[in-house]
Amino acid sequence: MENPVLNFDAELKIAFDKGGIFAYPTEAVFGLGCDPDNEQAVMEILALKQRPVEKGVILIASNYSQLLPYVKDDAIPMDRRTEIVSSWPGPNTWLLPKSVKAPDWITGGSPLIAVRVTAHPVVRALCDFLGKPLVSTSANLAGHEPARTVAEVEQEFGGKVQIIQAQVGEQAQPTQIRHGLTGQVIRA
Repeated sequence: MENPVLNFDAELKIAFDKGGIFAYPTEAVFGLGCDPDNEQAVMEILALKQRPVEKGVILIASNYSQLLPYVKDDAIPMDRRTEIVSSWPGPNTWLLPKSVKAPDWITGGSPLIAVRVTAHPVVRALCDFLGKPLVSTSANLAGHEPARTVAEVEQEFGGKVQIIQAQVGEQAQPTQIRHGLTGQVIRA
């Protein structure tokens, strides 16, 4: 996977802080993201996708530390922790117990939160630049195929999102989602 060297600038940070929505490449598809603590921005993404809030969204981060404000870390049993943490960075999304800080507009009202530490270099750099995780939901209308190219994102969303110009990873399918307490596969 070839990606340009990205130099994120102050304008991108300002847009993020003001509730901007970004389309960015992930391991398999483009994702739509924003500040997970900005309810209005998350609701705008859900409206663009025509996705109900009850389905929740994933948080994607460059490292587990960025996810700690949203995860009730001490509720993860030690026998599950090794498998979860050793699967990152990588294309593995886990449903973990949510912290009291994790908002319902992220979790869909569930006691669990979907989280991933990505291996995609562009998303890692973006999360590091912004200093926190991003909302991550596939860049598509509900029921449509996820966008895999910049052109597909532009076709689906026009000028409604700021596109991070880079390529998706080599995963054939969106990431697997597993229940962190049981190991059960929720989405293959």
